[in-house]
This record gives sequence, C-alpha cells and structure tokens, in this order.
Amino acid sequence: MAEITPKTDEQQITVGLEEKLPPLKNFLYGLQHVFVSNVWLDPIFVAAMIGLPFALSANLVNSIFIAAGLVTLLQAARFVKLPIVQGPSAAFDSIMIAAGKANGLAAASGAILVSAIIVFILSITGLLGRLKVLFTPVISGTVIFLVGISLSGFTLSEFLGGAPGDVGFASPAILMMSIPTACIVLLLSIFGKGYLKSFSFLIALVVGDIIAIFLGKADYSMIAEKPWFGLPTFLPYGGLEFEWTTFITFFVAYIVAVIEAMGVYQASSTILKTEIDAKRIRNGFAGESAGSMLSSLIGGFPTTAYAQNVGLLRLTGVGSRYPVMIAGVIFLILGFVPKAGALLALTPSPVVGGIFLPAAATLIFTGISLLAKVEQNDRNYMIIGLSILLAISLPSFATGLTGAAGTFLSNTILIGAFSSIILQLLFVNIPNWFRKGTGK
Repeated sequence: MAEITPKTDEQQITVGLEEKLPPLKNFLYGLQHVFVSNVWLDPIFVAAMIGLPFALSANLVNSIFIAAGLVTLLQAARFVKLPIVQGPSAAFDSIMIAAGKANGLAAASGAILVSAIIVFILSITGLLGRLKVLFTPVISGTVIFLVGISLSGFTLSEFLGGAPGDVGFASPAILMMSIPTACIVLLLSIFGKGYLKSFSFLIALVVGDIIAIFLGKADYSMIAEKPWFGLPTFLPYGGLEFEWTTFITFFVAYIVAVIEAMGVYQASSTILKTEIDAKRIRNGFAGESAGSMLSSLIGGFPTTAYAQNVGLLRLTGVGSRYPVMIAGVIFLILGFVPKAGALLALTPSPVVGGIFLPAAATLIFTGISLLAKVEQNDRNYMIIGLSILLAISLPSFATGLTGAAGTFLSNTILIGAFSSIILQLLFVNIPNWFRKGTGK
C-alpha cells in the first residue's frame, strides 16, 4: 500500500507572504478578512450589555473600527509584516461590561491608556522581549487554544439564535441560515480548488445573506439612520480617571492580550514558514500599544492580533499580507462612514455564526498545533492540562462573585493565561534558577 503523505502547511499556502495580487483579488481577500474578524461584533455586544445610549454605542463602534484599521494597516505594511488583522480582544469584553455597568468607563479609559503606555515603553526599550516566560509555546499555545474555546460559546449562540428559552432559538428559520453558511465554508475550504477555496468565506456570506433576504430576516432600516460621515468623540465618557483596582484588572487583561498576540505571531509565522526576529516582534507590540492609546482617547478599548484570521490563512491558502492592508483600509472607511459600517450589521447573527464555526474550530486546532511543538515532559503536560482545566471549569463556579474577583474568575482567557504563567514559573523557571544557582 502506498504511504499517504500528510498535507503540510507549505502545501496549504498557495499565495505567499510577499506575493502581490491584482487589485480586485486584493480587495475581495481583504473583505473576507473583515467579515471573518469580529471587529464590529465585540463593540456591539459590549455596548448592548452595558446599555449604552445610541450616541455612545455608535461612537464605540466607530472608535474600534478606526483603531483596528489603523493598526492593521501599519502592522501588515511596516511593523510586524505578517497577514494579521487587529481587533478588540475578547479578554476585555467582560471587564469593559463590568466597568460600564458601574459607571466606570472613564476609569476604564484611564486604565487602558496607562497600560498601553507601559507596554509601549517596555516594547521600544526591548524589555518586553526579555520576558520570555510569557512567550513560550506552552503559554501562547494554551492561550490560543482557549481563545478558540471562548469563541465557541459566542459562535454557537450566534449559530443557534441565542440560548435555550430565547424566542426563535434553533428555529427552522435560524438553522436555514446558519447550517448552509457553515456547510459552504467547510465544503469549499476542504474540497474546493482555486477561487472556490480561496473565497469560501465570502461565498458563504453572500449565500447566507441571500437566504436571509428570502426569509425576511435582513433589516435595512439601520442604514437609513446612520450618517454618511462621522468623527469619533474625544474622551466621550468625560475626563480620564485613574483607579488602582480598575487599572490592575485592565493591566492583567492587557498582558493576556500581549500573550495572545505573541501566540498569533507564532502561529502565522509557522503556517507561512517564515521566521520573525526580535525587532519585528518589538515593532508589533509597539504598534498595538500605540493603537490602544488612540482607542482609549476616543472611547474604544485595546486591540490585539486576531487569531481567527490566522485560521483563515490555513483554510483558504492565501498568506499574502497585502489583502490584510486592504482590510485595514476598509476598517478605516467603516469607522469614518457610519452608513457603510451599518452594512456589516445587516448580516444576521446565524450567518455570522455559520462563518465563525469553522474559523473557531481552526483556531482550536492552531492552538493544538502550537502545543504539539512543546517539549514532551510531565511539567509541560501539567502546565497545559491544569491551565485548560481551570480556565474551562472555574467560570461556572464564579457566577455569584462580584467586583474584580468576579470579573477575573468569569473570564476563560484571563484564567488560562494567568494560570499558565504561574505554573510555568513554579514548575520550570524557578527550579531552573535554583539549579543554576547551585551549579547542578
């Protein structure tokens, strides 16, 4: 029997990192990155959960678009030079919601600004690069895996139309939108060739939206309500405030976002078979923190490298950074033209869930791929296993907690990142320092 050769990353990537494409292809691939990211979903979700008035909700969405667009464009073009899309980190969702419900968004903006300044200084001085304990494949692989797990709840909520007990949950109309959308992505990305494989997400999106129109589930009224041009408000929540408790919570989340970004850098460079040196990593972190400073001043929250778009590279085979630059430009347009940004909101939640389902699944596999490269020993197994166990199980026991403890213990990504760092120090770094000190 002939030996079957497994498909490698080199075989999957058909369009290389520096390969330039015709303008139309660049635009379509960039548009696909925009739709696969959840840049617009996070601020809409956070604003809805806080109960922000319409003006502040619109400002939050525009601010995120502008920050994400600017940083995505600069990262791909000048800084880290990888096909990485920037967007709001899921690690901040719950703490932004908690801050908003406590009328603490001014303090949240202050905490984000100070955290971003600290990370920016650590980046440009090279000190951040020396914290290698935060950037081991054990930790970054665990965090990327948990980002995929945390997205799964959101994805299934969108896919099924909410939760059990909600009106229309898993109804025939909902499933008629979500299932075909997901099936098209899966079939075209796995069995498709050429354009069918490369544009699998965009094709699925168009088909899903057409189904939604036939079912009467597309609402065009939102476009009419939005202006053609708009600028974000400077300090929309009032003057910046600083509170130690708020700062510490946000700073921990920011460090988690940095670890998440490093995992994305590692994952994308592995898929593309390219090495990223310390300078590119330093530039990448500096670019992200500078974008987060801007975002905090216009009412947004921090951006980080998006892992789900790395899954898009693997599924479509398109690894060029030029479409990502186009995605950055599209985000900027959406940020300054609210009427255009409202077009994204037309896509019904079940269609979004259908697109996200395979993307989240690929993200989980990307985390597993990173973890497969770590040294196989009992210490690493325990770090990975305990961190994932705690991250998945602890939030269900923290439902009654309030304050900073409740915010932290309800966040899967924060728990996983914090646990993996502490366990890495206890099981690996500290014992190694003792051995060096004793000469053993």
